[in-house]
Amino acid sequence: MSNPAQRITRDDIEAKFREIQGEVELIEDEARNYAGLVAVAVVVTVVAVAFLLGRRRGRKVRTIVEIRRV
Repeated sequence: MSNPAQRITRDDIEAKFREIQGEVELIEDEARNYAGLVAVAVVVTVVAVAFLLGRRRGRKVRTIVEIRRV
């Protein structure tokens, strides 16, 4: 494809498609790794917030048990 007047062949199109496909696969792998890290961070954050809110509620609604001897 060095000459612009030259006809584009099926081989040229296939070569370009394979080149683009290889780049897309690399980007896909990077995005998948990044998405995995984000998912783990979100899960850890949700668990931490749930723990802290539950702990706070446990302190507010604490039951007091009074034992009396008769």
